Order: sequence, then C-alpha cells, then structure tokens
Amino acid sequence: MKKRYFNKTDAETSLLGFGCMRFPVKEDGSIDEELTFKMLDEAYNRGVNYYDTAYPYHGGESERVVGKWLQTKDRDSLYVVSKMPIWKLETPEDFDRILNEQLEKLQTDHLDFYLMHALNQERWATVKNFELLEKAEKARAEGKIKRLGFSFHDEYPVFEEIINAYDWDFCQIQFNYMDTQVQAGLKGYELAKSKNIPMVIMEPIKGGQLANVPDEIKSVFREIHPDWSDAAWALRFVASFDNVYCVLSGMSNFEQTLDNLNTFENFEPFTKEEFAAVAKAKDLFDARVQVPCTGCRYCMPCPFGVNIPHCFRVLNDSHIYNQMESGRKQYASMDGKAELCQKCGACMVECPQHIEIPTMLEKVTEQLG
Repeated sequence: MKKRYFNKTDAETSLLGFGCMRFPVKEDGSIDEELTFKMLDEAYNRGVNYYDTAYPYHGGESERVVGKWLQTKDRDSLYVVSKMPIWKLETPEDFDRILNEQLEKLQTDHLDFYLMHALNQERWATVKNFELLEKAEKARAEGKIKRLGFSFHDEYPVFEEIINAYDWDFCQIQFNYMDTQVQAGLKGYELAKSKNIPMVIMEPIKGGQLANVPDEIKSVFREIHPDWSDAAWALRFVASFDNVYCVLSGMSNFEQTLDNLNTFENFEPFTKEEFAAVAKAKDLFDARVQVPCTGCRYCMPCPFGVNIPHCFRVLNDSHIYNQMESGRKQYASMDGKAELCQKCGACMVECPQHIEIPTMLEKVTEQLG
C-alpha cells in the first residue's frame, strides 16, 4: 500500500483512506458488522491505516462499529479520524460533550485527526462565535486530539477565508475529475499547497457516479488500461496530486474494497497520456449536458416557486452519468419542480446564458416528471 509522509502532520498515511459512511447494511438498515469487519480487516491487512468516520454517519452508529473493530487491532498501528458536527452545537459547551461522547463510542482516549465537519459560511460563523478553535486547542493540550483540520462544502471565497484564519494541520475537500471547478476545487487545492497544508480528498468517485461511466467513456479508458476499473481511474486521478496525502473511499461491499486496494497497491502518478485520457473523458461527459446552466442563480427567485437551477442540475446529471432512473427518483422528492412554471419569462430576462428556460423546464417535466 502506497503511503505518503507530510512534515506538517508528522504522519505517514496510506494513500487510500477507508471512509466509514457507507458500510454495508442489512435489510433493516443496520450496519452489517460481520461484512464490515471483513472489509476493514482486508484493508488493514493490506496496509490501510487511515479510518475516517463522523458523528452522524449511519445515524450515529458508524463510530460505535469502528470503535468495536478497533479493539481487535493495535491502536498505535492506525489513525482514527472523526469530526465535530457544528450544526449540532447549541452552546459552546456542547463541543466537549460531543467530543467525549465520540471518544467513548470509539473506545479510544484520543483521535489522531479531528475535523470541523462540513464547514460552510454559516457553520464557520458558529466556529468563530463559539470560539471552537480555542476549545479544540484545549482538547489537543489534553491529548484528546492530535491534529486539527476541517472539511468543506461551500464556494471558494469561503474556503479562502477559513484556510487563512488558522494554522490548520490539514483540510478535506470534495475533488474529482468532474469537479475541479466546484466548491474549493483546483483553486482551493493550489491555495492549500502554497500554505503547506496537506489535503484529504472526499468524493473522488463523485458519490459513485464515476464508478460506472457511459460506454463511449469506458472505451477511452480501456484503450490505455483494459484492466483498470472506472473507479480506479477516478481514484488515481486524485492521488496524482502531490499535496494529497489521503484519498477517501466510502466502500460499501467487499468487491469495492478489493478494487480500491488493488488500485493503490502499486500506485504511480498519472502520465501525460493518462491525464489526457481523463480530459477527453470529461469532454465526453460535458457533451451529454442537456441545459448549459452554470448555476449562477440569476434567474432566482422564481415567482411561482420553481427551483430552476436544481431542476436543470438533476436533468444534466441524469444524462451525464447515464442514471435516468435515479434522476427521476431524486426529482420526485425535490421541491420546486418544473411543473410549477407559468411561462412568465421573468427568468429569461436575467439569464446570462440566454437559455430558453420555460422550454427547458418542459424538457425536465417530460423526462423526469
């Protein structure tokens, strides 16, 4: 298993990290502990030493199951990672209460890596107002946490503010070959690298959407490496960035575990030819876009309640990733459906892309409604 060492964290981590938010489950929705332990054992035995869980994963059960599994291993042989759910805090004192609860569930006296979970502008305000960085420093002094970072879900300007506000040990962002311009993106990666802040990457396979790509994209990949899975291409792309010290994969079955382990066993960064293949794949994905909506939201709010950007995003993703059925299910559960459109045209006046929005909303209704 390939490992990377970063002076900033004083840790040598496996390049593959086990994301503990998508464990296999039984029919009743509970975690299948037998299969989960089999997957965790396989990863551990083949060199994975980074295990990432969080307070809300699996309805709060992920930390408990990981803690149970930890009792079968030498604690000093691996890194345990969890996160503070900022949205759960009603008072500053909740920080210590939740951290102590996490340590109890994980059956450990310390966390090797600890993150402020899913920061956005609102949650960052809570971090500042509740002086949570000071509380985290106190917890570090007490030996409860060793390294402090944050995970992020917002736009780049918010990322820039957060990363410049504190001497973070590491940070975690969503990044994959389709999302280099989404959220923190490549710009955020470069900023973190310039500040010598190593990165953990989440959603390298875009929630599974890059694990089974359309046939014309498969052919691009198979021409170069017939034996690589689609997921392996996505994982290797992210791992080819040298300031990435760990790539998280939320494995939910044993086959995925084996494929991911094989991907990182003899990993080498992408060649120019491989980067070119991914660029070509992205172009083919982009050609499947149905509506050239950038999500700027200039068209909003709609006077009749249509969530125009969301409608277009669901339609586009359904075509881009060849997942029409899941797109219909997602559309069925959303608010602000295209059917609410009254063709008033107010949105078209504001659209910088000059999209025929009412016509495109009809397309949404026809294909997803």
